[in-house]
Amino acid sequence: MARMVRTATDAPAAVDARPFDAFYCYRDSPQRRGALAAGAGAPERYLLFGLDESAAKGIRVRHNLERPLPSPGWARLVDRGANWAVQRAGGYGGDLHSVLPSLRTLNRADVVCSTVDTVGIPLALLHRAGLARPPLVYVSIGLPERIAKLREGRAARTYLDALRRVTAFVAYSEYEAGLLRELVGEGGVPPIVFVPFGVDVAYFVPVTSVEPDIDVVAIGADPHRDFALLLAIAERHPGRRFRIVAGRDAARGLGSLPANAELEVDIPLREVRDRLARARVVALPVRANSYSGATTVLLQALAMGKPVVVSRTPAIATGYGLVDGGNCRLVEPGDEREFEEALLGLLADATAAERLGVQARLTAELELSWERYTTAMTDVIAAAVERH
Repeated sequence: MARMVRTATDAPAAVDARPFDAFYCYRDSPQRRGALAAGAGAPERYLLFGLDESAAKGIRVRHNLERPLPSPGWARLVDRGANWAVQRAGGYGGDLHSVLPSLRTLNRADVVCSTVDTVGIPLALLHRAGLARPPLVYVSIGLPERIAKLREGRAARTYLDALRRVTAFVAYSEYEAGLLRELVGEGGVPPIVFVPFGVDVAYFVPVTSVEPDIDVVAIGADPHRDFALLLAIAERHPGRRFRIVAGRDAARGLGSLPANAELEVDIPLREVRDRLARARVVALPVRANSYSGATTVLLQALAMGKPVVVSRTPAIATGYGLVDGGNCRLVEPGDEREFEEALLGLLADATAAERLGVQARLTAELELSWERYTTAMTDVIAAAVERH
């Protein structure tokens, strides 16, 4: 499949000497609020997608979560009414209440960066209506799938018109960038840039002081994790210990676990690092989809030098330097037998597992560092300002 997609390396390099104001829009969640409260330098700050690094480069940054919880009553009232009307018309709503109170501040910025679709879609519609005026950099995380489900007619036309007015799109996978180009990027306008996500390779490092005591660890909160596949494997191997760390919604749907499987829910990032350190093998089964590849945990495990078995979804199949048998094991989504063989093979061959882990760490350091990611994001944002 040949698609011409710009990558981060195609973007104009570095921020120019003229300072500018950037406004970041986040989904309002306890995790995001916690990251903001943690202070600069805390590992949780990765949830802010480069806010600190932009500030360090001289960009004046603000964001939509500067106001305390909850959103004002008028904003929630408008949010409910607007989402009701949009859904009745066959469209997608979003977290309008977390954007509206900041609209005046947002409109004083030189550029707006939306970090998630639940604020990106409302911002694109506000931009179309002339209520949000600065150029908009839209980070897409499953946007093509959302738009594909729209009913044909006025709603679909309205959304596509709004999205075509976006200044630039960022996608975390080459595949999604290609889908976006087919959807809204006719003639290269708006620009669509593939930026590989990154990991803090100074925080997620191989831990030699901890002896792994869990055979297989699986971590993830997104709805595409295929924990059922892993539990079926665990049931067939009662002599192996399995640990699943899941989000609350996914955990509720797992039902009873085999005696050799443990479940933890919504643990802090520092404990995520500990669980990865204690794993002999990291398992990341993911159901087929266009944008999720367990990317965040995958990169964390690679950086820690862990042997990883992960589903080969389009999101990570290209663009991340992954090589089956070289720095990880890649398995087709839903292939339980192949996933089981890959896991058991690494558990039975410590030398092969160690060799895979060494190459995994090298890949993370050279190609997938947080610095590379934030530099690429800053360049895309700066380019959007320059075009306007």
